[in-house]
Amino acid sequence: MIELQYPVGKHAEPATITTEHLTQWIDYLEAFPAEFRKAAESLNATQLETPYRPEGWNGRQVIHHVADSHMQALGRVKMALTEDWPTIKPYEEGEFALLVDYYLPIGISLSMIEGIHQHLVAVLRSITDWSKGYVHPAYGKKVRLDSFLSLYDWHSRHHLGHLKILQNK
Repeated sequence: MIELQYPVGKHAEPATITTEHLTQWIDYLEAFPAEFRKAAESLNATQLETPYRPEGWNGRQVIHHVADSHMQALGRVKMALTEDWPTIKPYEEGEFALLVDYYLPIGISLSMIEGIHQHLVAVLRSITDWSKGYVHPAYGKKVRLDSFLSLYDWHSRHHLGHLKILQNK
């Protein structure tokens, strides 16, 4: 069950984040939308409505979640760069997945992901001070931008893994 829930393993941030890590992660976030679209568009209607694991989201929900999550991520990065350790507003991702927009065609969210990632990559490539960040009240801690980048590289791979599971169902 753990392999289905965490197809690329749980997030594990390196003890020391290097410039090479940052470059690799940004490069992946730049390539991710095309790879995610390819996987999403390979799913048939049944696979889109199938949960990737028992009690998990279906393919359609995963796709719309990534759009929502990465939209939040872009806002968090921009706040971290323009404010002094802003406290972000968490959101209830499980509740978001039950809203009516999660029944829209997946192409809408795939296009959102493409646009969001163009913005996100441009902003990330401009960062000179990775020690800036934001406060995440749900975790009760400060999140530096380099740690954020580690997490969103993983998040992208994690949900792509869920779509790859569905390709085989």
